[in-house]
Amino acid sequence: MALPQFPIIDISHLIPQKTPFVMVDTLLGFSENKVTSSFKIKEDNLFLKDNFLLESGLIENMAQTVALHTGFNFFLKKEIAPTGYIGSIKKVDILKLPVLNDIITTKVDILHEFNGVTMVAVKVFNTENEEIASSEMKTVIAN
Repeated sequence: MALPQFPIIDISHLIPQKTPFVMVDTLLGFSENKVTSSFKIKEDNLFLKDNFLLESGLIENMAQTVALHTGFNFFLKKEIAPTGYIGSIKKVDILKLPVLNDIITTKVDILHEFNGVTMVAVKVFNTENEEIASSEMKTVIAN
């Protein structure tokens, strides 16, 4: 099956989160072991304080990008994507908080996947393509 053209802007059917809790808005790229998303930080964001996206918003963006990988993978197989959650966070480095109207780009490398548990390395970049955050986390598909 040929992949759709990227970017994919309508991703609401690919992630379990719904407005106002959505922290990804575009699928920029996808492969078996990688996914790239972007997200424009808008004024109505739940995690916005004093025009900065808080650390919790960045972590949720990272986790939702992993969910986007899972959701798109199931979409390609014509299956309904399962719900998942963050199983653990090994480390998180927040170097800089993005600001209102920034478009952040999140790149995920799938390190291991077994029985619904996925270990990933994530990097987040701001509008200037400066790395602003990174993490290693484990996500788990709910039964």
